[in-house]
Amino acid sequence: MNVTIVDYNSGNISSVINSFKEAAKDKVSIEVTSDLNKIRTSDKVVLPGQGSFKSCVEALNSINGLVDTLNEFAITNKKPLLGICVGLQMFADIGYEETETKGLGWISGKVYKIDSQNGKFKLPHIGWNELNIIKESKIFKGIKNNSHMYFVHSYELIPEDRSVVSATTEYSSNIVCSIEKENIFGTQFHPEKSDKIGLKIIDNFINL
Repeated sequence: MNVTIVDYNSGNISSVINSFKEAAKDKVSIEVTSDLNKIRTSDKVVLPGQGSFKSCVEALNSINGLVDTLNEFAITNKKPLLGICVGLQMFADIGYEETETKGLGWISGKVYKIDSQNGKFKLPHIGWNELNIIKESKIFKGIKNNSHMYFVHSYELIPEDRSVVSATTEYSSNIVCSIEKENIFGTQFHPEKSDKIGLKIIDNFINL
């Protein structure tokens, strides 16, 4: 079995790579690539995201055929895909960071700046926050409700259909921090920076 982490110049993804390799423990092959054939033939794909919604979408589109390959992998062939941080946000139809930018359109919804309530809440939202698990999710197997996860973000995905939401976190409002829709999974928090609990989530995804 192999898991491919998509390398599309979205910022430093070394912690994602290291955490997946640690969780895989040599039992599963972890590959980091932008090679379309390798992505297409993978068992599972991880879509990291660091930077702005606009810059990540542009980086995806800069690799000829990558978006089509991801669509084929996740939507046509329904293989497991995990989006992390902006990787999750790009599932949306549209994001409003920097400028209005079209997303992948896998989850009906839009990505808006978090309401800081006139500066009452600092942006970006950085640090550990509690996970409120609201529906059973395969990647939360063995994870206790109210576990703390590590966040770094100023924008949030607001889906049209709340049934895809598997967990939220309280910051300035009830922020969506995890989604599950059939074979598509996403976390707004960084499992790769969330210590042993984050590694457990990574392990759950690897073992789907």
